[in-house]
Amino acid sequence: MRFAFALFAAIGLLATTGSAWAGTGEDLIAANKCSKCHTATTTKKAPSFAAVAEKYKGKPEASAAIVEMLKTGGKDDHQKVAASDADLKAIAATVLSSK
Repeated sequence: MRFAFALFAAIGLLATTGSAWAGTGEDLIAANKCSKCHTATTTKKAPSFAAVAEKYKGKPEASAAIVEMLKTGGKDDHQKVAASDADLKAIAATVLSSK
């Protein structure tokens, strides 16, 4: 009985604290409302993630450039994303993996 209670308590704890850990890029993109301007494959108000991935294809500085643009807003006055470097890198990785 004690084991079952401890197991359920641990599951409940993990379920409620899971959002404190860095999520996947897709989760972070949704949380930061990137879809207001971007989509996966078509141009909306801003380039699609696939177009951004194509622009940076084969460039070793791609992830760092995207992270910097998300932090500062870049030259195009992109909305700044207030997130940790790990979260910004996860977003960049997701965008760069788009096809």
